[in-house]
Amino acid sequence: MDVLGEVWARVLPAQGVALSGPPVLVVLALAVVAVSLRSSWQVLRLGVTLVHELGHAAVGVLAGRRFTGFVLRGDMSGHAVTVGPARGAGRALTTWAGYPAPALVGAAAVWLAVHGWAAPVLTVVLVVLAAAALRARSALTAVVVLIAILAAGALWWWATGDLQAQVVVAVGVVLLVGSWRHLGAVVASPDRAGSDPGVLARLTRLPTGLWNSTFVLVLGACTWAAARTVLTASGIHGS
Repeated sequence: MDVLGEVWARVLPAQGVALSGPPVLVVLALAVVAVSLRSSWQVLRLGVTLVHELGHAAVGVLAGRRFTGFVLRGDMSGHAVTVGPARGAGRALTTWAGYPAPALVGAAAVWLAVHGWAAPVLTVVLVVLAAAALRARSALTAVVVLIAILAAGALWWWATGDLQAQVVVAVGVVLLVGSWRHLGAVVASPDRAGSDPGVLARLTRLPTGLWNSTFVLVLGACTWAAARTVLTASGIHGS
């Protein structure tokens, strides 16, 4: 098979590959433990922040803004810069998109991987990360994106369909649990004027509590959808 054929074979959904039974619960447990341990969370939280900032960027572009760069910081914070009107619906939507992004991506990743679509998910991830690498504006940001590209690329090229599905489900769960941890951190510090809820409050004159409630609703819906997918795939809950 030529190179293009090899590449195309890795873009298509894996035939006959779907994660089910006890392996789903094992992957779920490992992912939850990894996010719960302080040592592993110190590393994994950068991945959650990466998705958070790219969520700002993606919605900003869809809203007609120009994405110029982003930064990740070691303290779990980050910053994405989009150029456009200082106020208005586009700015508000762009600001709002950060906290829901990891949960939405995580829930989608779990569903797609369980149903045999891990390979296309990895393909999209590689394309998005390659584009994001061009907008990295700090050494730490570039390193995080590069490591993510290398890890996703190795999984995409060399791993079996079953292993791809297991890892993508694990990453999805990490993003879901991590999204709750990130939201918990900002809710616990309501006086942070520079936080997304604080910025939204200034832009719309609506209280930060209302915006935090919208985040909770989205994260809750994503968690329910992912839990239903996992329970159904494991055989605990009927389809």
